[in-house]
Amino acid sequence: MTDTTRAAHGSLAGLLDTEAIRKDFPILHRTVHGGKPLVYLDNAASSQKPRQVLDAVNDYYEQHHANVHRGVHVLAEEATALYEGARDKVAAFINAPSRNEVVFTKNASESLNLVANMLGWAEDPYRVDAGTEIVITEMEHHSNIVPWQLLAQRTGATLKWFGLTDDGRLDLSRIDEIITERTKVVSFMLVSNVLGTVNPVDRIVRRAQEVGALVVVDASQAAPHMPLDVQSLQADFVVFTGHKMCGPTGIGVLWGRHELLEDLPPFLGGGEMIETVTMHSSTYAPAPHKFEAGTPPIAQAVGLGAAVDYLTGIGMDRVLAHEEALTRYALERLSEVPDLRIIGPLTGEDRGATISFTLGDIHPHDVGQVLDEQGIAVRVGHHCARPVCLRYGIPATTRASFYLYSTPAEVDALVAGLDYVRGFFG
Repeated sequence: MTDTTRAAHGSLAGLLDTEAIRKDFPILHRTVHGGKPLVYLDNAASSQKPRQVLDAVNDYYEQHHANVHRGVHVLAEEATALYEGARDKVAAFINAPSRNEVVFTKNASESLNLVANMLGWAEDPYRVDAGTEIVITEMEHHSNIVPWQLLAQRTGATLKWFGLTDDGRLDLSRIDEIITERTKVVSFMLVSNVLGTVNPVDRIVRRAQEVGALVVVDASQAAPHMPLDVQSLQADFVVFTGHKMCGPTGIGVLWGRHELLEDLPPFLGGGEMIETVTMHSSTYAPAPHKFEAGTPPIAQAVGLGAAVDYLTGIGMDRVLAHEEALTRYALERLSEVPDLRIIGPLTGEDRGATISFTLGDIHPHDVGQVLDEQGIAVRVGHHCARPVCLRYGIPATTRASFYLYSTPAEVDALVAGLDYVRGFFG
């Protein structure tokens, strides 16, 4: 351990016991490429799963599996209790006023598509149509761009967006011109999956409320890393996904204000979401079931509930403090690498635990491949946010992203790996 790493460990001491936490994640103990220890720095794409989540999913399938809600036998009742219990856990985790405001989807993309389609089919005052405006930002993930583009194309609405500053922040200098009296919805990410930027929610929400626009917040890169309070955000809808926060794949969350969920039309039709059906018409179940057509992701919800228990037991304030300290250390160490250019904020202020960069004229795909040979897992490409790369005039980036189990030693391994990459292509 280097002196610098010892100092970093000292600054992180008392925040999280990463040694104990890492023991909960079986995959972190495997080796790759002939015995090299795995250094997993791809958490913005998907986090690893603790034993507690794996056991919860296995126990569900081994002991309790049945379809939910309609059965009267013991397995159906147990499965329903587990599924709806997960809803209770998520509601508490995000400080939702009501459990009935939590809708389970298969991922954040489906949640965003659900909202976009609801607003396209809605009656006034929520309806998005010709003459109205939709506002997003240039830093969005494709899942928060394409649904709004499709809605604009179908309805004739105008799509507008906030640009980016040179240092990776939202350019809000023209906020009153971009969010206007014609704006129906403003949708933006809380934390960028490429730049790491934590966006100024209060200012955007305040302006949206002034003109009566609905606010959608993509919290996919926030929910795993910091306390998330939907009441404090004052948004109308908040979305996030389970697999980035220690949960299984195939489970996402849409939180929406209760009155909106009751007033807006459903997105998908089928079983579970109905109240009555005749050959002439149907009526719909109250929210949240109105938006959960068909057999839901039961096991995945159970796993998400276990992930919420795990993160709550550790404490999201402590997770945030650990990641802030580790990110500051990573920014400091990466600044020592010759020819490395960080894309996004250069300081830890209002910044999440994701750092994207380029390395001289070495293509990011080559950087990622050579790092992988050293056992270091990073993400390369445009990270489903190609407009960000276009804004900064680059084809792609290499992205290292950290989580509650990441350590200063892994940051050091990344820096050493980048030195090896430079030598490999030198």
